[in-house]
Amino acid sequence: MESLDEVIDAMIADRVIHRHRRIWLLVIALVVVAVLVILATGGWKEKKGRTVPTLTAPTTVTAGRFEYSFTKAEIVRTPKTEYDEAESKLKVYFDAKNVDTEEHQSKNPDSDLMVLVPGGGAENIESDGVTCHGEINWQLVYGLPPESCFTTFKVDPDFAAKTVEIGVLGESYEAVSGVFGANDNEFWQAEAPVAVVRLDPTVVTDNGGSK
Repeated sequence: MESLDEVIDAMIADRVIHRHRRIWLLVIALVVVAVLVILATGGWKEKKGRTVPTLTAPTTVTAGRFEYSFTKAEIVRTPKTEYDEAESKLKVYFDAKNVDTEEHQSKNPDSDLMVLVPGGGAENIESDGVTCHGEINWQLVYGLPPESCFTTFKVDPDFAAKTVEIGVLGESYEAVSGVFGANDNEFWQAEAPVAVVRLDPTVVTDNGGSK
């Protein structure tokens, strides 16, 4: 039979184990909560939860198969007319280059690879599309010099901002097996936040009716 001292030692050891177990469970729970908070912020919606670098234009960002050199931004205001209400849009300028060393395929940057990050808990605003070389679907050829491009975002008619933030997403060249275990064929997919670019927009007035 165990002695009284042995029983007491066993009880003390058991309490120590349970106390440490509770501490570890608490630590794990806090880590899980922290991860969920970061995911809930969308990566770049709130500065405290931002998981990508914040850069200031002029700057260059490599995101997936494209390289973007951001230069300037404009808030373009279209005054109210007899037939149309006043409108505004944010226009962001950049040079874009195809750096697809994996497939060497021509491709135009998709509109969902850039978003306007309003901040303050507001939802991100998707791009209306990317125009390069004067055309909305201009194909960027691998190996050629960068093309002058811009993208626009619809904003409220009275939209004003000293600084705007543009979220840049990039695709990864990987196999579906890395996600679903389906096959080993690699391709460009799974766009994810790469960086946030800050630009100080100027305000211009469009009296020609272009939108």
